[in-house]
Amino acid sequence: MIPVIIIVVVLIILLGLFAMTALNKLRGQRVSVDEAMAGIDVQLTRRADLIPNLVETVKGYMSHEAGTLEAVTAARSATQQANTVGEKAAADAITRQALANVFAVAEAYPELKASTNFQQLQSELARTEDQLAFARQFYNDACATLNRTMVTIPWSFFVGMSGVDKGVFYDAPDANEAPPTVSFN
Repeated sequence: MIPVIIIVVVLIILLGLFAMTALNKLRGQRVSVDEAMAGIDVQLTRRADLIPNLVETVKGYMSHEAGTLEAVTAARSATQQANTVGEKAAADAITRQALANVFAVAEAYPELKASTNFQQLQSELARTEDQLAFARQFYNDACATLNRTMVTIPWSFFVGMSGVDKGVFYDAPDANEAPPTVSFN
């Protein structure tokens, strides 16, 4: 009788340890997704912080291109107001398009292209875009790992108990596509 009780107690303890491991795995992967989103936020903020300097540098040269500069400023504002993954991705696409327009218009201003400030900002923005692309990929990889774990047995049995939601992928639209309309009202 005593060996049966010992076996049952050991099985209960092992089952409890396995459940604890499963919950920790799911929650840990959710933390990884949140950390990866924070990495995207850092790069979006970095780019948003560079935009006022770009606008000021360009303003003196591109006095006839006020609409282009206003679009960049509006895109920066949209990025700062974005809260969800979808809003951030949409605002990111709008900002990338607005910056591409500024650099395209800048081609018509040789003095601007030769400006040291403009060249430094362009270089810094290019570096930030590269880091942002890496951060988006890292985030999507973290989401994929979490989502795969959530649908895989035995971890899927613990999803409801863990309170972990699936990761939402950061789908940045192709730069050649028309950016989506974003409203934060």
